[in-house]
Amino acid sequence: MRWKLVLCLVWMQLGACLALSVTSQAQSYDIVIKNGHLFDAKNGINQPMELAILHGKIAKVASTIPAQEAKKVLDAAGMWISPGFIDPHTHVFVGENPRVFAGGSSSVFPDAFSFRAGVTTVVDAGTSGWRNFEHFKTTVIDVAQTRVLAFLNIAGGGMSGDPFQQDIQDMNPEMTFNMIQKYPDLMVGVKIGHYEGKSWQPFDLAIEAATLAKRPLIVECHLPEYSLEDQLKRMRPGDLLTHTYENIRDRSPVVDEQGKLRPEVLEAKNRGILFDLSHGGAGFWFDQAVPAIRQGLRPDTFGTDLHRFSMNSGMKNFANVLSKFLALGLELEEVLEKATWGTAQALLREDLGHLSEGAVADLTLIRIREGSFGFVDSGGVSIKGNRLIEPELTIRAGRIVYDLNGLSATPLKIDN
Repeated sequence: MRWKLVLCLVWMQLGACLALSVTSQAQSYDIVIKNGHLFDAKNGINQPMELAILHGKIAKVASTIPAQEAKKVLDAAGMWISPGFIDPHTHVFVGENPRVFAGGSSSVFPDAFSFRAGVTTVVDAGTSGWRNFEHFKTTVIDVAQTRVLAFLNIAGGGMSGDPFQQDIQDMNPEMTFNMIQKYPDLMVGVKIGHYEGKSWQPFDLAIEAATLAKRPLIVECHLPEYSLEDQLKRMRPGDLLTHTYENIRDRSPVVDEQGKLRPEVLEAKNRGILFDLSHGGAGFWFDQAVPAIRQGLRPDTFGTDLHRFSMNSGMKNFANVLSKFLALGLELEEVLEKATWGTAQALLREDLGHLSEGAVADLTLIRIREGSFGFVDSGGVSIKGNRLIEPELTIRAGRIVYDLNGLSATPLKIDN
C-alpha cells in the first residue's frame, strides 16, 4: 500500500508540472493583437494578420495566433495595425528659456503630443547644436518615453536665437561630427537653417559635417539670402529639403506663378533629393501642394514641424497631417508607407518603421473614420475630406502608452 501511495504522489506532482508547463506555454506572449489588418511596407504585408509581442519585441506575425497564448489580447477588429509613425521634423528641446527653441518654451515635450497621434519616434530638427546637445539629452531624450532622435544644428548653440544663429565662428564641422560620433544611435544627420547672411560658408560647413558623419543634411527654412535653386544644387542625394509646400517670402515656392512645378525642383527630385512636408505654422499651403502633387512632387516624409506655435494652427498633429494627404488624393497605403518605413529609410534607420519578428514593438492601431472632415493649411484655406486617420492605441517598446477608447482596459461590470 505504501508504494502505491508514493506512486500516486509522484503522478500528482508530475501532473502538476505538466499543467504548469501547459499554462506557461499558453501564456508565452505578453500581448497578442487579433482581427486587425496589418500593414508593413518593408515586409510587403497588407492584409489581415495577427501579431504577438514578448519582452518589448515583435515575437510573431501570423494569420492566426491563439488567444490562450497571451497574457493580454487586443481585439483590433475594424482597425489597421501599423508600425509606429515616425515624425522626422519636430522641436522638442523644451526648457525654461523664454521665447527660444533650444532649451526653451517654444519647444514642446514629446510625450505630450506623440502617442496620441500614433507617433513612437520623433526627430528633433536641429534645435540643439554640439554645444548643448548633451543638455538636451539629459533633460529630454533620457526621460521621454517617446524615442527621440536628432539632427544636430551646424550652429553650436542650435536654435538659441540671434546673434548665436548667425555666428559663423561657432559653426564647427569637426565638433559637430565629434558629437555625432559620441552618440551615433541618437543622431540622424546635420541641420542648416535660420541663417540670414549672404555667405554660403554656413551651408558648406553643414555639408562638410554631414559628409564626415555619412548622414543626411536637412535644410530648414529662414535662409532668405539663399535662392531655392542654389540650395537644391548644393544638396546631395538623400538630403532633405523642408517646408516643401510653403509659400512665404523667405524662399521661392516650388510652383511658379503659372502653376508649373519649377524645373530645378523636378531635377532635384530626380537626382535623389528628398522633400519633407514640414507643415509647421506657416510651411504648408494648398496653393502649392495641390498643383505640385498633380505634377509629381509628392512628399517623401511627413514631418510636422511640431512646436508650441504649430500644434494649434493648421497642422494639429501627425495623424491629422496624414489625413490631409488622403484628402489630397494619396492612397492610404502610400501615406502609411511614407510615415513608417519610408521615413526610416530616409533617416538611415532601417531598424525602425516595420514589424519584422525581432524588431522593437513600436506600433499603432488606427481606425479609418468615414464622414465629412475639414483640413486647414497655413494660409487659412480649407478643404474637405471623407476619411480621418484616428489612432486608437499606441504601443512603444511593447508597452501600451495610449489607449483612446479603453481597448486594453478591464471593462467595468455594473449590476442592474
